[in-house]
Amino acid sequence: MNVDLRQDAAVVRAVPLEAVLLCRGAVRDRRDRRKWHTEQGPLSVSGPKFMNWQRGQGGGGAIDLVMHLAGVDFREAVAWLQQHLPAGLLAVGPSTTHPSGSPSTAGERPDRLRLPVPDARLLNRVRQYLSRRRRLALSLIEPLVQSGKLYADARANAVFLLVTGKAQRPVGAELRGTGPRPWRGMAPGTRKDLGYFWIGDPGSREIVLCESAIDAISCFQMHPQQICISTAGVRDDPPWLDGLLARGYALFCGFDADRPGDAAAARMIALHPAVRRLRPPAHDWNDALRSRR
Repeated sequence: MNVDLRQDAAVVRAVPLEAVLLCRGAVRDRRDRRKWHTEQGPLSVSGPKFMNWQRGQGGGGAIDLVMHLAGVDFREAVAWLQQHLPAGLLAVGPSTTHPSGSPSTAGERPDRLRLPVPDARLLNRVRQYLSRRRRLALSLIEPLVQSGKLYADARANAVFLLVTGKAQRPVGAELRGTGPRPWRGMAPGTRKDLGYFWIGDPGSREIVLCESAIDAISCFQMHPQQICISTAGVRDDPPWLDGLLARGYALFCGFDADRPGDAAAARMIALHPAVRRLRPPAHDWNDALRSRR
């Protein structure tokens, strides 16, 4: 390990695990304050230590946690922490700038929503990524752009807003990198328990739950008669699910066709027997969409 990487790691390693979890869109359990629902399943957190009992994996410190959640190596985890949870959380200076480009002060609450600032100059790059690499129809992308539910940030990430209520108030955002290396994340302070990204006809009475915004758009492109919602990760019991069922929607769990997706779907159906499984015909809905061409 070179000196610069060692120094960088020493700085970001002390980031509180709660700040990392919130930045990646994890949700604290409503009954157990030490339990978090994450993209890799439930985690138990005690101070600087965490444990994923389902996967039999654990560790200590922010770097280990990012490596576990994002599936990246040590160097990539350090870089992610530098990009998304900079010095403001470590209180190493009077002020800093968040990845969204908005100024912040040291000690600012890490759970405050900080949406990335739109950068219209990079919107074409996002359009090309979604249409050429992901095979999403421009006829679906453009209405999302016009409504503000999809935009580009200063890092050329595709930003998909999570919204809630009739006013469609933003409560977070999924971020998807458009560069050569796969990358995904959540806007700091995202509250996945309050809302979600969705696409479809508001008059439809059928909803498909997908694992990401890109999967939701892909699913809708294949099933335009349904509303498609992103749960922003594998989540078997999002708090807003009961409300949709109470309003009489027919819900289908469209999680990925893999072990975590199948397991989460089974848990969801056990908790909510009215939900039915709709397994993608490929690994996920975007893979299924691209395989049709």
